[in-house]
Amino acid sequence: MAEKILVTGGAGYIGSHCVLELVEAGYVPVVIDNFHNAIRGADALPESLRRVQQIVHQPILFQEADITDEAALQELFSKHCFSAVMHFAGLKAVGESVQKPLDYYRVNLTGTIRLLETMKAHGVRNIVFSSSATVYGDPKYLPLDENHPVGGCTNPYGKSKYFIEEMIRDLCKAERDWNAVLLRYFNPIGAHESGMIGEDPQGIPNNLMPYVAQVAVGRREFLSVFGNDYKTDDGTGVRDYIHVVDLAKGHIAALKKLKENCGCKIYNLGTGTGYSVLQMVRAMEKASGREIQYKVTGRREGDVASCYANAALAERELGWKAAFGLDKMCQDLWRWQLQNPTGFSKN
Repeated sequence: MAEKILVTGGAGYIGSHCVLELVEAGYVPVVIDNFHNAIRGADALPESLRRVQQIVHQPILFQEADITDEAALQELFSKHCFSAVMHFAGLKAVGESVQKPLDYYRVNLTGTIRLLETMKAHGVRNIVFSSSATVYGDPKYLPLDENHPVGGCTNPYGKSKYFIEEMIRDLCKAERDWNAVLLRYFNPIGAHESGMIGEDPQGIPNNLMPYVAQVAVGRREFLSVFGNDYKTDDGTGVRDYIHVVDLAKGHIAALKKLKENCGCKIYNLGTGTGYSVLQMVRAMEKASGREIQYKVTGRREGDVASCYANAALAERELGWKAAFGLDKMCQDLWRWQLQNPTGFSKN
């Protein structure tokens, strides 16, 4: 019997790519999502998962539910026998978290506590958690490895990721039959090479590359570059971008790690290479064959000059390494944007 994996927030950008990889790897994903960051498609399915079904030629089990809804979680765990949980569900916009901290703590922390309690009640003690490099705060040294101090987060979103990491670590310490892999993502970009699923930000994109792609396709007039006076080669901020399919494959490797009764493990998922904002703009111009207009404005509060990963531990212990480079990331992002100029919505 193929193992059933619960995927919370599985209709979102990273979640949907992981659902696809789970199916390809022989697992049976069961997805819950509350449509906070997903578009409804036909047959009561999120459009992203409807398209995953088309790619893999098999149905995806889906239930509309919120992770803060205890009764819905109990019902779900009574109906299915899960071998592990992949936990993506949560609010994730840094700027919004500063404006609405209570929303972020309620959804991200309370939701995760309810999920862990339900898992415990039903004897499911394996979890892969979608964490973030934001837990490192302002880098004390580069590249960032897993031993870098954490918790100096500059916003409620990052703090919520850090608190959840701590909750899971404490749980694994108190109850030795729990296994967890906490994955600290750097900056996922790109899309599945079919061009059928990708990142579809609702409203104005918070992240650089969806915004750049929307400028290239004509949806937005120009890109605002926040600051060109950082201590970097061209003065613009440097980040570690990782192809979303590489990231998804990292989750499959993490699932396999749980099988070793690994306790609580933490891994960076990044490429180890930093690219500046202007390098990303040029890479997208190359992929799209279009000029991308930009204007330099002031720095954004909370932005650091450079942030990139040391991902050697994931390679050593998970046997995982990012395979795709910048050109592939931009080509796949551009294919998605060109085929879906308005994202998953039809208008």
